[in-house]
Parts: sequence; structure tokens; C-alpha cells
Amino acid sequence: MPLRDHFHPPLSVRKSWESFHGGWAFVMAQRLNGAILSDRYESESKSHRGAVVEIDLATYEEDQGSSLFRENGNGGVATVPQTYAPPAPPIAGEVSFVETDVFEVQVYKQEGGWKLVAAVELVSTANKDRPSHRRTFATKVAAYLQAGVSVVVLDVVTERQANLHDDLVKALHLSDAFAWQSATGLSVISYRVVKVNERERLEMWPTELAVGEPLPTVPLWLSPVLAVPLELELTYTNTCESLRIE
Repeated sequence: MPLRDHFHPPLSVRKSWESFHGGWAFVMAQRLNGAILSDRYESESKSHRGAVVEIDLATYEEDQGSSLFRENGNGGVATVPQTYAPPAPPIAGEVSFVETDVFEVQVYKQEGGWKLVAAVELVSTANKDRPSHRRTFATKVAAYLQAGVSVVVLDVVTERQANLHDDLVKALHLSDAFAWQSATGLSVISYRVVKVNERERLEMWPTELAVGEPLPTVPLWLSPVLAVPLELELTYTNTCESLRIE
């Protein structure tokens, strides 16, 4: 099935792009687990909008007692945390944290424990809509690559125009040799970092995408010598069929 525009009518009226992105990530992980990955690897999908970290301040209770010790439920003695009243902060001001969207597939390898070795990032509208969001997204991808995690960045967002690859190039302080831009604004790029003669080398496989055109199969690197196919056309078609998108 050729790529559809999920961000404008008529399709966006019937099905939200958020539900499609989440579904596509799930189908990718399902395909990898069911037919591509060996038993040493495992894939899972993650999807959420904005921040997911919550702090429940109601769990903290003030202790009015003056003693440093108190009886616990078993009759023993438990210490009471000491309190400290610091002076007013000499420097303070408002701060706005970027709440990023996540539509992601992660692949883990069993090496004593589960180690993250690859990730597929499905770009959202918020990832592209302002410089701070683009920098945050680029920083995340750069951190993955620095940790030896290969990354596939899939951008089918037609609602916003931005070259996220350019932001990654800036984040990594790369040379002009890494410059690349899709004429359609849509793309899929597979990245990995390998060591050559004790030096780290970034390699990338960029592919331009277009609405109305079929989707490619791209490499998803699990190790310096092992890549598996990320079948975008097959998983896209299965996702559309499951959501009754014709």
C-alpha cells in the first residue's frame, strides 16, 4: 500500500495520526519479534504524547516530632530524617521543559541482561514544530548513537516542514559531508556508529519518501556485523488494514 497523508483531510478526519503512529510502532515490534529477530533479541513499542514523569508530592508527610528516633510497627526503633532549612536561593527564575512525544520501537539483546541495541523513532508533529523540540529530538538520537545504539528515524509528517537530520548534524558537530535533505520533506534514515581503526565512524542510509509511493525496506543494525530488515511497506500495510484504512 502506498504512503498516505495521515495529517490532513480526508484521512485525518477519520483516523488520528497519533493512533496510527502508535499502531505502526506496535506492528513493527510484532513483526520483528515474530519473524525477524532470533531468541537473543526482543523488541517492544513505546508510545506517548508529551511528558510521562509524574511526582506525587502527597506521599511526603511532615513529621512534627522533635525526637530523632521513633518506634516502628514492629516495636523496634527507626530513625527520623533530619530536616534542614536552607537559605533562599540566590538565583531563581522560570524554566520551561520540553515535553517530547515518543513513538518508538526498541530492540534489546540478551547479554547477561537485556541491552538496548537499536531504536526506531517515528517522528511526530511536535518533534518538528519548533527549534527547542527539534534540538531535543536530535539530542536523543545523538545520545543513542554515542551509546552504540543504531537508530532509524522515520518521518512521514506532512503537517510540519523541518530537516531533523540537519539538527542531528549540528548536535554532533559533523562536517558538511553529512548534509542531506529530502525534497519532499519526508524521509527514513538509518544510522549507526562503528569503530574503524580505533576511530568512531557514523554511517547513514537516507531514503526520500513521498505520499502515494511505496515504502522501502531499510537496515536496522543490531551489531557492527548484523543488520535485519525493517520492512516499512509490509508493516505499514498491516497497520492500515488493522485500522480499516483503505
